[in-house]
Amino acid sequence: MPTVVITGASAGIGRATARLYGRRGADVVLVARGKGGLEAAADEVAALGGRPLVQTADVSDPDQVEAVAEAAEKEFGPIDVWINCAFSSVFAPFEEITPEEYKRITEVTYLGFVNGTRAALKRMLPRDRGTIVQVGSALGERSIPLQSGYCGAKHAVNGFTSTLRVELLHRGSNVHVTVAQMPAVNTPQFDWVRDRLSEHPMPVPPIYQPEVAARAVAYAADHPRRKQYYVGATTVATIWANRLAPALLDRYLARTGFVSQQTDSVPPSGLGNLFEPADRERADDQGAHGSFDEISHARSWQEILVRHPAATALGTGAAVLGAVSAIRRLASCRA
Repeated sequence: MPTVVITGASAGIGRATARLYGRRGADVVLVARGKGGLEAAADEVAALGGRPLVQTADVSDPDQVEAVAEAAEKEFGPIDVWINCAFSSVFAPFEEITPEEYKRITEVTYLGFVNGTRAALKRMLPRDRGTIVQVGSALGERSIPLQSGYCGAKHAVNGFTSTLRVELLHRGSNVHVTVAQMPAVNTPQFDWVRDRLSEHPMPVPPIYQPEVAARAVAYAADHPRRKQYYVGATTVATIWANRLAPALLDRYLARTGFVSQQTDSVPPSGLGNLFEPADRERADDQGAHGSFDEISHARSWQEILVRHPAATALGTGAAVLGAVSAIRRLASCRA
């Protein structure tokens, strides 16, 4: 069975991905700061047929990440797949985010991926095998308001990973790195994130369940030769709209991006996990899902297209049509 390391495994996409690998009977190394979420995730992996190993660590610290990799290989043997998923964020206009907060976002959401990748490569390169999956975001290609720190970090992940991919190709390595670019996902981050908004933060609809993201991450790990995977029709449409009409999209987001990321239907949680985990104790475990189950999609047609290359042409056509439709809406907003 493969040995899989997952950072950010205590909740959200990381938690759903851990469950998926548990069903496969994999050896799953669960990495996060929150003890409560990790212990609950470990129980789920074991109940589903996998073998869990809990590793409490802050991915912003390279020494802690290196210790995770050492423990993983001591317990289970060579690491086959390393999945970088941990992140942090602050929802606020740029000028309301302090330098300390910005530094923390960058250290976790960008440098955490760098640290994880370094620890994985240290072991994979000498063996000339292994796969690294970066859990990215559509916001790494198209930024939106109120998330400047997160968007900047995800852009950085894309740039860093592109450089690494070319270097691996240059040396003819059989180690692979790929990115799964995510849409809006219903995770507990919107209850945990630090914010300075007038209402509760929310993902921009349409919203997908973490299991959609987890299936895409696992598929990317199984087929890592592809540079990146776009998850969800909205991710594809957003990226194409940004490429075809970026100025119009800027104006559209300036008009709608603030309101679409706030809701009065969910009360403030009072939690915050920027500098300390929100799930310190077992009773604090939040699971994989956030507060938006009722409006989240459990399936995406993009999943079908990814798994069936013959349908890609149809999907591309649909994406272009979606982008054109989006551009028309943007133009009408500008008028």
